[in-house]
Amino acid sequence: MNTSSSSTSRRAIVDGGQEVGEAAAALNGAIVDGDDGDAALRGELLDLLDVGRFVIYWWRWRRLRAGEDLDVIRDKPMGNFVPWGSGMVDYSSSQAGDMTPRVAGLGNNFLVVSSTSFSALDPSHSDSAAQKIGEDAMEQARESECLTLSLPPLAEDDPFFAGKKRLLNARELKFKFLVPLHSSTEEVLQIADQMVQTARILCMNEKELYFAGDDDIGPFSPRNEIESLNLILAIISSSISNVKDKAVKVLQLLRDTTIAMVKSVADSNIHKMTATKFGTDSEELLLKWGKDHGVRTKLKIAYFEEAGRGAVASEDMGIGDIALEIPESLIISEDLVYNSDMFDVLKNLDGITSDTMLLLWSMRERFNPNSKFKIYFDTLPEEFNTGLSFGVDSLTVLEGTLLLEELLQSKEHIRKQFDALFPALCDNYPGIFQQELYRWDKFLWACELWYSNGMKVVFADGKLRTCLVPVAGFLNHSLCPHILHYGRVDPESKSLKFPVSRPCEAGDQCNLSYGSFPSSHLIMFYGFLPKGDNPYDVIPLDFDAPEAEDGGNLPLTDENVSATHMVRGTWLSKGDEAHAYGLPPRLLAHLRAVLKTDRAGLASRTSEDGVDRDVERNVLETILSIFEPMLEGICDSDNFDSDNFDRNNSSWDVKLSLDYKDLQRRIISSIVTACNCGLQMLEDM
Repeated sequence: MNTSSSSTSRRAIVDGGQEVGEAAAALNGAIVDGDDGDAALRGELLDLLDVGRFVIYWWRWRRLRAGEDLDVIRDKPMGNFVPWGSGMVDYSSSQAGDMTPRVAGLGNNFLVVSSTSFSALDPSHSDSAAQKIGEDAMEQARESECLTLSLPPLAEDDPFFAGKKRLLNARELKFKFLVPLHSSTEEVLQIADQMVQTARILCMNEKELYFAGDDDIGPFSPRNEIESLNLILAIISSSISNVKDKAVKVLQLLRDTTIAMVKSVADSNIHKMTATKFGTDSEELLLKWGKDHGVRTKLKIAYFEEAGRGAVASEDMGIGDIALEIPESLIISEDLVYNSDMFDVLKNLDGITSDTMLLLWSMRERFNPNSKFKIYFDTLPEEFNTGLSFGVDSLTVLEGTLLLEELLQSKEHIRKQFDALFPALCDNYPGIFQQELYRWDKFLWACELWYSNGMKVVFADGKLRTCLVPVAGFLNHSLCPHILHYGRVDPESKSLKFPVSRPCEAGDQCNLSYGSFPSSHLIMFYGFLPKGDNPYDVIPLDFDAPEAEDGGNLPLTDENVSATHMVRGTWLSKGDEAHAYGLPPRLLAHLRAVLKTDRAGLASRTSEDGVDRDVERNVLETILSIFEPMLEGICDSDNFDSDNFDRNNSSWDVKLSLDYKDLQRRIISSIVTACNCGLQMLEDM
């Protein structure tokens, strides 16, 4: 091998670094002259590859015929070439005078750069030009060497676009991921982690986004985690059928890693319940009726001591399996009202909604012996036991809580709605609205039916309707659900499908998500308090927008754009910033902006880390001024906490009220404690 510093031989080092640069210097100007220098040059190149970097070399082939071109070869089968070694250029000739390189891959990558592009370089600029060509070629090489996976970009019509985009930018997250086909398991896991971080932000709802600090990478909630991981699994599944060989192995590793993460979410958050008995005759009859009309299910009905009636898996189900499939023809929706005799009456009433029409239709259909849905109505409970049925004692327990006010307002609204309709409809249309069917107790029953069992479903025609879905109503809610997405009829099968988003073993209760609701909502409309820490248990706060010194509002920013803020239990906070106190970053930013404006022109005491201690103290004292009275109000109303009170033998509604009050006390106490600890920390600074 002859060596020279001639500019006719150039190299471009891509993604170099000092170590690669020093190693490449030994080959600067190398010219290949026949076969006699093979071993030495190959050894030098192997040394470079050991550094772990991609290096592109340009050679002027002395025996290359004038004007002969070498193509840029990408995405071609390795069998078209004669590779040797690992990532090497095999420049041995197959015919006399033919020095066209054969190409071996860096993994599955093949790259030969046009000799005309190289020879056209001006010798005085060849180093910089070769650098540019090398960078462009390296990008192509890297992509052909890698498997590309892309998450859907953040949609501009996302209602939380600005907040999500800010988080994505703050964490330098992306939507496109290049997975080298020769990646180690550790490298694949690192890429999977980056994908999950991006997916978590894409799948955030309003509350998850509100509480996410810049230093909090998640998980944000079991729901968000399961949805994020299922999004990644969908991307992997759509890619795995279009690749071969090494790419398949990488995708399988990514898929197995993601599935393992799904299982770990369940292991950390699930609260298993044991079935005490299985479905009654009427419930088994409902399942048979459903199957006779096209229902497909891998569920059976069971009873649980802590949750009442629910559904268990009759066989093992994996991610993507359909737990339940209901034909569109069995879904109870407003179309049934439109085809009934009462619609001619109801359509002329001012202000009546389709939901109210459905409620009135179901009150009569419940007792119709010839109803298509008689078997379904026969399986419904006589009492739903939601918060709307709370008695005086349970309401007394709730004194001092926001739930009490919400319940009283809801009860008043329902009563006004009933009084606006009856007895007028019964008096004017007795043939349609029989008085014995349209009493207050039956109206309340129908309200609880629709609140606790109603679902919003997009039908095959694209219209969103409020519905009752027979059999599906047996599925209970969970903070870590098996079923997340079930609100759209499949236009091809004309059925509503309930796919599982995490595995469900035979005999385990199968849950879905009613929504990201606080416990107050679940108690009022469903009649239960979920097991585990509910990340959506928030206490809302309303503030005035911060004002500038001239009396106008301050410019809106991500931190103070909303005057509506919220808090939750500080034990859910993952932020470790010194002055976060376990409280929401956006709430703190808002109060700092307001209070800093109030102190404009006053001397401030700033610590070494730039914290204005006076503003911080005012922030914490402001929060305390809100929550200390709340805590006192809850404690002062604890009339049922005396030693003589038998909590275990109290009524269902009193127990539920007490459990909710304990939860509220815990949340508020954590906030008060956090503020007091923060004040003490400021004193010690």
